[in-house]
Amino acid sequence: MESIGSYEAKTHLPRLLKKVQDGQSITITKHGSPIAMLVPYKKTDPDKIKAVIEEMKRERKKHKLGEISIRQLVEEGRKY
Repeated sequence: MESIGSYEAKTHLPRLLKKVQDGQSITITKHGSPIAMLVPYKKTDPDKIKAVIEEMKRERKKHKLGEISIRQLVEEGRKY
């Protein structure tokens, strides 16, 4: 992954965007510390997202907590 300073990134943005369009990821730094990333855009597939949510719902029905609620588990966890 390429790393580039913020000033140089501003100056050469069109060139960097072309690299990202071609699939490369670029880290932008300021005084040597990473502050941002330019990454290729990934289009999400709504049908895939719905399928995953439905699968999670089916799995959730297989595992019961019994008499204890999620709220009780959260409150219990806060004690520690």
